[in-house]
Amino acid sequence: MPRRSHPLRIAVDTGGTFTDCVWIDRTGRLRMLKVFSTPGDHSQAISEAVGKINPHGEFVLLHGTTVGTNTLLERKGARTALVTTAGFEDAIEIGRQARPKLYDFFFDQVEPLVPGDLRFGIEERTASDGTILKSPDAGDLDALIEKIGAQHPESIAVSLLFSFANRKNELAVAEALTTCGVALSISHRILPEFREYERTSTVVINAYLQPVMQKYLEHLRQRAGLRSRIFVMQSSGGITSLASAAREPVRTVLSGPAGGVVGAAASARNSGFKRIIAFDMGGTSTDVSLVEEAITTAGHFAIAGLPIGVPMLDIHTVGAGGGSIARFDAGGALRVGPESAGADPGPICYGRGNQPTVTDANLLLGRLQPQYFLGGEFALDLDRAHCVTRDWLKQQGSSLTLENFAAGVIRVVNATMEKAIRVVSIERGRDPREFALVAFGGAGGLHACALAEALSIPRVIVPALPGALSALGILFSDVVKDYSRTVLWRVADTIPTEKLEREFFALKRQADNDFRREGWQGRIHYQFSVDLRYRGQGYELNLPLSKHVLKDFEREHHRRYGYAHAGREIELVTLRVRAIVKSPGARAGNMGHGKKMNHEREMNHVGTAALGRPSRAKLGSPKAPVIFDGKKLATNIYARAELQSGRKYSGPAIVTEYSATTVIPPAKFFHLDRASNLIVTIR
Repeated sequence: MPRRSHPLRIAVDTGGTFTDCVWIDRTGRLRMLKVFSTPGDHSQAISEAVGKINPHGEFVLLHGTTVGTNTLLERKGARTALVTTAGFEDAIEIGRQARPKLYDFFFDQVEPLVPGDLRFGIEERTASDGTILKSPDAGDLDALIEKIGAQHPESIAVSLLFSFANRKNELAVAEALTTCGVALSISHRILPEFREYERTSTVVINAYLQPVMQKYLEHLRQRAGLRSRIFVMQSSGGITSLASAAREPVRTVLSGPAGGVVGAAASARNSGFKRIIAFDMGGTSTDVSLVEEAITTAGHFAIAGLPIGVPMLDIHTVGAGGGSIARFDAGGALRVGPESAGADPGPICYGRGNQPTVTDANLLLGRLQPQYFLGGEFALDLDRAHCVTRDWLKQQGSSLTLENFAAGVIRVVNATMEKAIRVVSIERGRDPREFALVAFGGAGGLHACALAEALSIPRVIVPALPGALSALGILFSDVVKDYSRTVLWRVADTIPTEKLEREFFALKRQADNDFRREGWQGRIHYQFSVDLRYRGQGYELNLPLSKHVLKDFEREHHRRYGYAHAGREIELVTLRVRAIVKSPGARAGNMGHGKKMNHEREMNHVGTAALGRPSRAKLGSPKAPVIFDGKKLATNIYARAELQSGRKYSGPAIVTEYSATTVIPPAKFFHLDRASNLIVTIR
């Protein structure tokens, strides 16, 4: 980390219900603390948690934040102006020809973040090869500043045509706009790549988020005090400085889920699994991602219907979580989600909700044990779940029994999540039977075995600290910076080595300067890759740079799409460099492997966490009735902390722990391995 001292490192992942904190204490033990989130001001919960963990000493705070995501979803960002090449002001509204719902005549297009009266064109033009055809006139710039000032924007996005090929005109416009005194987002700095719509959308999102993120991070820094240094998790799976996150918040919109993928991959490696499907089921949504040998990023995503082009981990999200609400549609079919009961009012069994959720269904089937929830500190109300759900079914005119209804809810939500896993595996040429399913999040272990069975996945891994794995992944994440530049070169049999070396050297020098300016210490590791396509295609494949990259492209194209065009001209589209400084946490240990696991997990019903006390929850009976496939079976109930490492256990079984519950169906075997991961054998 910057500077020469090595203070305590605390990773924090802020969720809708809980704020999870993970750290390694002075004795080398991995520890966890959960406190209730404070949605009005997330920094309050973080400050309270850090005060309990490290009330006096210096610390480094590694933060996974949902501020960017929530701001986009709720559309509560800054009043943003857009400056672009004259005649292209409506590009962000026109978008692409593709329709999300082809046959829906009543489909409403997503409104752009910048309304028409805040889009401004400037007379200038750069050719596709970088030639300056027209520079912006001083008089036009003065008039532009006057028009923008009259609209009083809080942030300005600048995205000129072909600025990735030559940034001269964009720099001139940006320099003139500094007199407006508001935050500027410049496209050639954020995303120097082709595809005008995606580039403009990305820089607009950055401008839309920048004042909000800057205010939040500054508030967090003030709460943390002078004894802290704060770093932020990026969507690409690496941390960055607070200043960088405030300047380019578009890189943080998947901050929390990215930590989960990093944590899942690292936990699985400790158990000898390199090919995994990460399955993160929380209260509102489920995030799935496929990792093959190493974590990879993709550059084409959409959040709330808005394209984002910066590198992000390939995470697919569906509206299926523990709080997802069950309902009957107009045709009488059972639906689950994407609406969620959230933390307020929450599921019926939490005491205030009045609509059945996935959590209620799991409780009614016996899959959740009410007295062991949250380490026994918060008892689920089974009687209320019975009564309210029964009354709700009568109101719906349904003749289903409680058990059949609950089983139906589980089948429907599992189908939604199964489809999500198919998207990141089968639809992308991967066979799920060759992977292990890593289940985490508060609800992941409840559904993982059923999903693995449906997809013929042979192993399920439930990592240590499953309910806080995103924070754990953030703790061990490296410092990462991504750089790119579109070149659009046609290549024949060989790649243009000298031209490539010049371009990659320029990107590498930019990375060196950025790391040096921010004060990072340690060796910088570089990963070089290129985007390639057949000439005429509208999509690319990203591959690591090598002498045989053209042949690698044809093999990957055939594997992904089932065919290759031998002899067809190939285009080298975009060059990419990922610069990495290894995390001090990663050097200190590998996700708890070989360390004593100490789950700090006490929390009462008002959210006051206590450190240093073991859980008082005891198992009153070794067995409990649980419904599997319509049959009520006597099921062993285990506390995870009581499982003996290496000993084989068989299902049916329920494994309880503070942050999660795992359901093991009949005839499945499981054990706790040396890395403290719970391994379930499905096939």
